Amino acid sequence: MGKRHLTLKDRVELEELYNKGRCVEEIAAKLKVHRSTVYNELKRGDTGEMDSNGRIGYSAELAQQEIINNYRRRRTARAASE
Repeated sequence: MGKRHLTLKDRVELEELYNKGRCVEEIAAKLKVHRSTVYNELKRGDTGEMDSNGRIGYSAELAQQEIINNYRRRRTARAASE
């Protein structure tokens, strides 16, 4: 598996699979990423609530917004250091 970034489409698919009760290994195989990528993504999109399966809640939109905020923060920090 090569390194790649998840897209919003990937995150939405992750959310759908996760909400259906799929395990991390199944989700990773479906998205063709390492299971650690899925675990990191679940932390990134943690809603702070429990889902219907008794696991942490995940929101693809929340995770995507976090990624956008991180990119902006890095770009601002890089511009300030130049």
